[in-house]
Amino acid sequence: MINSLNIAVLIPCYNEANTIGSVVNEFQKYLPYAKIYVYDNSSNDLTSKVAEDSGAIVCFESNKGKGNVVRRMFSDIDADLYIMVDGDATYDASSAELMIQKLTSEKLDMVVAVRKATTNEAYRGGHAFGNKIITKLVSLMFDRGFTDMLSGYRIMSRRFVKSFPVSSSGFEIETEITIHSLQLQVPFGEVESKYDARPHGSQSKLSTWRDGFRILNMIVFLLKEQKPFYFFGAFFIVFSLLAVWFSTPIIVTWINTGLVPRLPTALLSTGLMILAFVSLSAGIVLDSVSRARLEVKRLQYLSISSIDLN
Repeated sequence: MINSLNIAVLIPCYNEANTIGSVVNEFQKYLPYAKIYVYDNSSNDLTSKVAEDSGAIVCFESNKGKGNVVRRMFSDIDADLYIMVDGDATYDASSAELMIQKLTSEKLDMVVAVRKATTNEAYRGGHAFGNKIITKLVSLMFDRGFTDMLSGYRIMSRRFVKSFPVSSSGFEIETEITIHSLQLQVPFGEVESKYDARPHGSQSKLSTWRDGFRILNMIVFLLKEQKPFYFFGAFFIVFSLLAVWFSTPIIVTWINTGLVPRLPTALLSTGLMILAFVSLSAGIVLDSVSRARLEVKRLQYLSISSIDLN
């Protein structure tokens, strides 16, 4: 039944001539019935030629950044299932069929490959630690989450892909996909998959600090957009506490003497309390707007039929 599905393997690439051939060949081996698309993101090496010679369908996206490539792939390609994987030969193609079976048998919308490093070099300690922190942070925000939300290897249904408005431009795309799925409360699953080190001569495009800050920035942005009451509520709490801190000795002095000797501090505490209630009001109003937008997203998601294996 799985063989009858229209499955698209999506591989965003930038300067991966050393590895893309083996990635395409591996997916051809384990998923011979799938169409393999390689999106060249303005590479200055032979990525597109190697991919085409290996039998992949080669497309191009000139706007640099993984998020821009994913936006183009999701817009261009129609399929029942989408397999998104990096072109660096670090992910295990043999896990794809198990992931597909899990998605179809359990009627899920996404299955994420949880990386299990085969060597110490495969998954650097700093990246692993940062991934755990960010994953835990997002899980706390939504009361549920993934084990490895930054994994670049995942399978998604057409219903999920075509209802996902991509806004990110870079490596923060996995964060946006994760938060979108948690916000819509779509059913998802995870499968452990081995994760290899990059082959000799292949270099990572991920910058630990730069892309780490971009991912954190995306989390803050999506928190503001999707949970504005919590976002602005935090400002309400901070401003309120500061206002109380500055005003307490002034109020005590006024009660004892009937005087307000520190007028600038009194004005500061008053301004902080005003800002606190402005923040609270903004959170309440924007929370209603966010709920309306969520309803629209949910309706768009439900308007697309799920996979039918009958």
